[in-house]
Amino acid sequence: MCDFDLIIIGAGIHGSAVARAAALDGYNVCIVEQYSEAARATSSRSSKLIHGGLRYLESNQFALVKECLRERHILLQTASSLVKLVPFYIPVYKNNSRPAWLIASGLFIYRLLGGGKFKKIAKAEWPTLDGLEIKNLQAVFQYYDALTDDKQLTQAILQSAIDHGASFRTDTKLLGVQIDNNIVSASFNNQPSVSAKIMINASGPWVNNVLANVTPSTDILPVDLVQGTHIIIPRTLSKGIYYIEASDKRVIFAIPWKQHCLVGTTETVFNDSPEKVRPLAKEMTYLLSTWNHYFNDNVTADDILQSFAGLRVLPASAASAFNRTRETILHCNDNTNPEIISIYGGKLTAHRATAEAVMSIVHRRLTGYKRTDTSRLRL
Repeated sequence: MCDFDLIIIGAGIHGSAVARAAALDGYNVCIVEQYSEAARATSSRSSKLIHGGLRYLESNQFALVKECLRERHILLQTASSLVKLVPFYIPVYKNNSRPAWLIASGLFIYRLLGGGKFKKIAKAEWPTLDGLEIKNLQAVFQYYDALTDDKQLTQAILQSAIDHGASFRTDTKLLGVQIDNNIVSASFNNQPSVSAKIMINASGPWVNNVLANVTPSTDILPVDLVQGTHIIIPRTLSKGIYYIEASDKRVIFAIPWKQHCLVGTTETVFNDSPEKVRPLAKEMTYLLSTWNHYFNDNVTADDILQSFAGLRVLPASAASAFNRTRETILHCNDNTNPEIISIYGGKLTAHRATAEAVMSIVHRRLTGYKRTDTSRLRL
C-alpha cells in the first residue's frame, strides 16, 4: 500500500505544473520542496518572458517555437492577470551580424508559426525609443511577446494544485530513493519516508543529484549546467522590451521591470553545486557594456540594484550553449513500466505542455484515472 500515487521532487514551474495536472486527474499527489517556498531557485531567476523563442529559429527548432507560441496563447487566455502581451523592439545596426532582411524573414516565419503581426518602425519614431542609440541604426522592427512574474506564476499554479487536493511540503530535502517491487520509497531530512507508485524528478539543476541517490542505480543523462545572470538597473523603459545583440553576437533583452530595467542573460558553463550559483563580475560587466552601448549610457557596477543567476540544464556538448537544443527531455528509469520520470531542461513558457507529456506517461502505467484539459483551466 502506497502513501501516494505520485511524489514530485521540486516545486519549480515544472513540478508545480505536474502537480496541478495530476491532482486534476484525480491522483493522490505529494510535492516536496527543499526550500521554504516554491520557485526559490531557477523558476524565479528567468528572463520573465512567455515567448516562442524567436532566436531558436536560427537553430531550426521550429517545433519548439510552435509549441511555445501555442502555450503563450493559452496562458494569455487562462492567466491574463499574470501574463501580459507587450511590444518587443529589434534594432538593426550597420555592424550587427543579423541584417534587416534576415530579421524580417525570421519574424515572417514567427508569424506563420503563431507569433502574430510585426512591423517596421518609421525612422521618424526612432528618437522616441527610450534613448536607443540612433547612430548607424538601419532599421527597427516591432513584434509582440509576453511578460510575466515567473515566481508569482509558479506559486499560482502550485496553489491551484493544492486547491485540487495536492499535498505540499517545504524545507524537505530528499536524502535517498529506494525502488522495490515497482514502489518508490523516498527518505527526507526532516520528514518520515513516504512511498509512491511513481516519482517525478522535477528538481531542475539537481536532476542528476536526485538520480544519483536512487537504489538500485539508474541511468543518468550527461548534462551541462549553464548559468544565466540578470541585473536590475535604475533605468526605465516606456516603450517595451528591447532585443539587442551583444558583442559576442548573443541576444540580450532589456526589459521594463517594476519601475526599473532588467538586463539579461548570460551563458556561462557552471561546474559547482547548484545552490552555489552566483552572478559573476564578468557577467555583470558584459551586461552593463551591452546596455551602455545601445542606450548611450554610463551605468556602472555601483549602480546595479540587484543581480541574480539561475541554471539551465542542457545536453552535454562541446557546442556553445547558445546553439544547443532547448527541447525538454523526459527520461524514464524503465521505458515500459517507469517508477521515476525525470524532467531534463524545460521552458517556462511550455510548462503546461511538459506537464501534459509527463501525465501521458503516468496514465500509461497508472490507468483508470480521468484526463483533464488544463488548457482551459484559469488561474
